[in-house]
Amino acid sequence: MLKPLIGITVILLISAGIALAGSQGSISVGPYPLFALCAAVGFLLHWAIFIPSFLFQTEHYFDLTGGISYLCTVGLAFIAYPNMDARGTLLCFMVAIWSARLGTFLFLRVKRAGQDRRFNEIKKKFFRFAFTWTLGGGWVFITMAAALAAITSDQQQPLGILAYLGTLVWLVGFGIEVVADRQKTNFRKDPANAEQFITTGLWSKSRHPNYFGEIVLWFGVALIALPALSGWQLVTLISPLFVTFLLIKVSGVRMLEEGAQKRWGTNPAYQNYVASTPVLIPKLA
Repeated sequence: MLKPLIGITVILLISAGIALAGSQGSISVGPYPLFALCAAVGFLLHWAIFIPSFLFQTEHYFDLTGGISYLCTVGLAFIAYPNMDARGTLLCFMVAIWSARLGTFLFLRVKRAGQDRRFNEIKKKFFRFAFTWTLGGGWVFITMAAALAAITSDQQQPLGILAYLGTLVWLVGFGIEVVADRQKTNFRKDPANAEQFITTGLWSKSRHPNYFGEIVLWFGVALIALPALSGWQLVTLISPLFVTFLLIKVSGVRMLEEGAQKRWGTNPAYQNYVASTPVLIPKLA
């Protein structure tokens, strides 16, 4: 029980610090910075859905809650900011498109599979499950903190070279993620591949091209956001670094690599795949 409680406390403290930094230069809604109000949305939604999810012992709505949290957060920012500029509108659109696509994809994948193996043991323990849902709220907020800081900033700046470059980077990352997810979904549709690992398409270039795409697109978002940030708001540029850390070290690459080793580690074909294919950054040849 102690470790999950410590984890929850750490997440909330880090998020509070980023919320305070990002609120510097944010427009206000009444007495409250809009950035801070947006920061709370993901946590509130995750905690609200956590209770029935624990009672019914289901993880089916975890990823969907994340997707809805992103949408509600940028929706609040868009509605509450009068005369939002082109940069803010562009960032709202990018976050909304990405979250709607990924949230729906992950929800349908869990529904088809009937479960998410990551939660088999976690969901049985209240505080571990609560930590996971709190991390989900933190994930939503910190991932989009740079975008939110730019969206809610009272210093509007015209779009320039960094915005155009960031848009290109975002499009490349988003395209890689979508194509990789689609290729793996089509691969899994064949019953013969149920217990096999994919080595075709983008998956022949990287063992986790979907995660590579996601990391790239958030760096694109940070580039677009940068010109609108100043002072303490620059702390929010931790966003793409946070995404990279979580996807590589926490819930993405690390867990999947460990699972793959257990399933196929003694398979010579898998050993060759691991030896010849980068774990994340795609090979060019």
